[in-house]
Amino acid sequence: MRLPVESGDRLKRMATRHGWTASDASARLVEEGLRRAEFAFIDFRDSAAGRQAYVQGTTLAVWEVMLLVRSYKENVAAVARYLNWPEAKVQAAINYAKTFPGEIKMALTENASVDFEELKRMLPQAARFLSHRAKR
Repeated sequence: MRLPVESGDRLKRMATRHGWTASDASARLVEEGLRRAEFAFIDFRDSAAGRQAYVQGTTLAVWEVMLLVRSYKENVAAVARYLNWPEAKVQAAINYAKTFPGEIKMALTENASVDFEELKRMLPQAARFLSHRAKR
């Protein structure tokens, strides 16, 4: 792929930042661009876990939305109300997750495997809270 010099330099910086080759970075960006074109409301961002699919205009990755969808027994309207989103955004996350189930499963598995000590390394400000029942 031929790129203007400035674009090539930016691509190399991105590749270096992620530990990729320039070829890997360009392939990933093309794939992300195709997915953006195919799925409404889906965007890609860097996160502590690497590049992930997010719902546009939100702070939630698709896998996080899928946690909610499962907890609400796939009730799209209920999840949308909870998040104060249009139902279309929740459905967009579901559509993406159905098309790329391996990607979502891997993120969910990784999330489930994180213990408090690992979380504390990533977020030094994290604090452990204990719940006590109120005495009557």
